[in-house]
Amino acid sequence: MTIEYEPISPPGRLDALRELRLPIDALRWAPSWLAMRPGRARRARTVILLPGFGAGPQSMRVMEGFLRRRGHRVRDWGLGRNTGDVRRSRAQLAGVVEEALAMHREPVVLVGWSLGGYIAREYAREHPQQVHRVVTLGSPVIGGPRYTSTAEWYRSRGHDLEQVERAVADRYAIPLRVPVTAVYSKRDGIVAWRACIDRWSPDVRHVEVSETHIGLGFAPRVLAIVAEEAERD
Repeated sequence: MTIEYEPISPPGRLDALRELRLPIDALRWAPSWLAMRPGRARRARTVILLPGFGAGPQSMRVMEGFLRRRGHRVRDWGLGRNTGDVRRSRAQLAGVVEEALAMHREPVVLVGWSLGGYIAREYAREHPQQVHRVVTLGSPVIGGPRYTSTAEWYRSRGHDLEQVERAVADRYAIPLRVPVTAVYSKRDGIVAWRACIDRWSPDVRHVEVSETHIGLGFAPRVLAIVAEEAERD
């Protein structure tokens, strides 16, 4: 399948330096954190959190705690650190989702950060009956790692990123029937923001925020967006 889009450039070194602003952003968030009252969810759901490339479940503990206080049933993806093996992770995720389905007997909400969000989307593409909604945070839906700061790491290990990009585009031949909320930021120094925009799937809502890539897992506004989207019918 051929996907046409505006030219995209991967983040450069100066872009990556934006991620060092996390401590400054944390000070900016402090008043919002103190003022936040999670409240109770209008509709409690089962939420599974998928970490980004190289990260593990601990990276999403702040989000997990916030969603639990809202009343959601939250669990990590149970696969440990995200090694970047999309196909294997997608296959292994099935056991976690099916266990949650058996326990609560309702479709789950998948929340994925960066590569975790891509894995969540592709799992939902294959198993739409199991997933109520997907929420992605700075997740590349174009090009795989080609338009991210991890591109050279993949190349150094022999991956043909042009071939990977074509494989990602080919996935769109299978319609994505699950609603997706795609949170992205033009301050992202890890994933090119244009690579986070899906103009081909019918039910994708894009939400722009002003955070670093790392900040997407901690910013009060993003936490609130994730909670609200999880509760949507």
